[in-house]
Amino acid sequence: EDEEEEEEVMMEAEGGFPLYPGHIPTSPLQKALLAAGSALAALRDPYRHDMVAVLGETTGCLALPSLRDKMRHHPEGYRILQERPRIRLSTLDVDRLRGLPDGTLGREYVRFLEDNKVSPDTRMPAKFVDDEELAYVIQRYREVHDLMHTLLGMPTNMLGEVVVKWFEAVQTGLPMCILGAAFGPVRLNARKLQVLATELVPWAIRSGRNASCILNIYYEQRWEQSVESLREEIGILPPPAVRV
Repeated sequence: EDEEEEEEVMMEAEGGFPLYPGHIPTSPLQKALLAAGSALAALRDPYRHDMVAVLGETTGCLALPSLRDKMRHHPEGYRILQERPRIRLSTLDVDRLRGLPDGTLGREYVRFLEDNKVSPDTRMPAKFVDDEELAYVIQRYREVHDLMHTLLGMPTNMLGEVVVKWFEAVQTGLPMCILGAAFGPVRLNARKLQVLATELVPWAIRSGRNASCILNIYYEQRWEQSVESLREEIGILPPPAVRV
């Protein structure tokens, strides 16, 4: 009994009890230190997805509740919160999606994964969000990120990632997205910077403002819908005719 009390005291000192599998309780000071360290690491190497994930969790205290509330007040978003779907290779029937007609969300999503050699399984599980439901919200955001690439028609190169981050920054308000949108362009050459500033960023911002909340779409039930019609439904404007 004394050992249990001692363990409880230690847990409280460390920031509380785990709220879900993989949760690491942290104090505000620990979150601030994690945020600073992960921000520096992510700026040095934007492809450090683990550091980007930590940054998103430790700085999303205002944006995540807002996103959760948008989902709660939308029929499809509410259902997603209740059912907690996951986008993983284990939950995808890749062969069926590959067999769908060209132009459908499922076919183009699998094409995106294969062309860019990426997998939804690389998305880090939430660890530092001190609310079980908000942890799912940021997990869902991560797992639909590749679908944003698909809907926006953007590859995974640095220019494509920056464009998606601008769209997501406007959509979600997550500081991680804002940081990526602001500092990602420093690695681009002059030609790409010009295309980004004159064509892609204005389009991404307009689309982000015009679109309904991207977390309120039950993508797993939309695989057979055409990308074009889903863009229209969400409010994503047609991509500019520029090479990315």
